[in-house]
Amino acid sequence: MARNRTDPEEFTRPLRRVLVGLLVLVLLALFALWRIDSPRVERFRAALVDRFVPSFQWAMAPVTWSHEVFSDFQSYARLLEQNRELREELRQMKAWKEAALQLGQENARLLDLNQVRLDPQLTHVTGVVLADSGSPFRQSVLLNVGARDGIRDGWATMDGIGLVGRISGVGARTSRVILLTDSNSRVPVMVQPSGQKALLSGDNSTLPPLDFLEDQDEVRPGDRVVSSGDGGVFPAGLLVGQVVLGNDKRLRVALAADYQRLEFLRVLRSHELEPILDAGALVTPEPLQGPPAPAAQSPAETGEGGGNG
Repeated sequence: MARNRTDPEEFTRPLRRVLVGLLVLVLLALFALWRIDSPRVERFRAALVDRFVPSFQWAMAPVTWSHEVFSDFQSYARLLEQNRELREELRQMKAWKEAALQLGQENARLLDLNQVRLDPQLTHVTGVVLADSGSPFRQSVLLNVGARDGIRDGWATMDGIGLVGRISGVGARTSRVILLTDSNSRVPVMVQPSGQKALLSGDNSTLPPLDFLEDQDEVRPGDRVVSSGDGGVFPAGLLVGQVVLGNDKRLRVALAADYQRLEFLRVLRSHELEPILDAGALVTPEPLQGPPAPAAQSPAETGEGGGNG
């Protein structure tokens, strides 16, 4: 097949050769011009630079832009590294903030414990709540104090405001506290200002009821409830809560202790009770001391009922 004579390649190839040749000649001339050491040529080079270099600023724009982009990228890399460091410091600050909040809460609980006004004769042991049973049928907490700290069964426990429960079960290093809301809890209390005595019976609810009130008409919602001290187990006058009227129309007690935030508890050392060794004294009075009564004489000694006179 004959080659097409109108192919544009036949015209562009010689033109490219001519242009490349001219470019080579111009470059060689510039090289020679810059290599010639002559004052006249030096003045010509200076005039050439002053004439053409300022007008070539547009040609330097891509180079300048590339340099700025590279500088911005380096700045961005530094900012990214600083951002990572700030994120790490922020994470540490959050951990420190959480630790500070926990310490603040513990400090507040301890301050609440210090604000409780108790009988000066009563001493106490402060324990940390380790765990909560969380059972719907048994409500109790575990303390980190036990027999080695002198803890005994039946002792009262308080938080920063009011009575919480009593010790029920003592180990060497731990002890369990039965809360007032537990169904096994029965605490004798007194309602003020009427002075009515009752029994606070736990029913696994947040508002335990008052049972065996002497006169319910003397008790009003809002009355203060304290421990009565009956039985000698709990000291008298410990704040329990205030009377409220439940949904079932029964008189109940809104406990003063904050059961949602039990962290520290005071275990009150109760006074020792005198043991009862003689159970008979509870039934009959002890006989008076005196001379022994004369023994009854037999009929033979008196002569009565004898035979022959």
